[in-house]
Amino acid sequence: MESRRRSIHINRDSPNPSVVMAQFRAKKLDLSCFVNVRVIRDHTKRKVFEQYETQRQALRYIIRNTTLPPRARAQAQLQLSQMHAYTRSTQINNRCIEGGKSRGVFRHFRMARYPFRMNALEGNIPGVKKASW
Repeated sequence: MESRRRSIHINRDSPNPSVVMAQFRAKKLDLSCFVNVRVIRDHTKRKVFEQYETQRQALRYIIRNTTLPPRARAQAQLQLSQMHAYTRSTQINNRCIEGGKSRGVFRHFRMARYPFRMNALEGNIPGVKKASW
């Protein structure tokens, strides 16, 4: 009986996600203040978005400007599509700074519901106290 071997095809053209992350991550990043990898990734995405925001806005303006020649608009479209995904605002996800959760996060405090409740009850968040009426 002939045994069949399964071969795994690895696409060499697509870069390793950790290599892509490394190109944007700060060279000397203090990891002690981050809870987990997802929070580090979110921090990196926010920094990259902030860095490329004006460039993306300029390209979007060129694309939408109908008075410009079509060739210039097409080049701007191509440049915008070739930019890294981390330069998009949709990549940013609000995460809890204490637990790294992405759901149930209060935007103003950057905390999930339960850590927010615990910190509020302990009095660690100024101006927040348990409601009573």
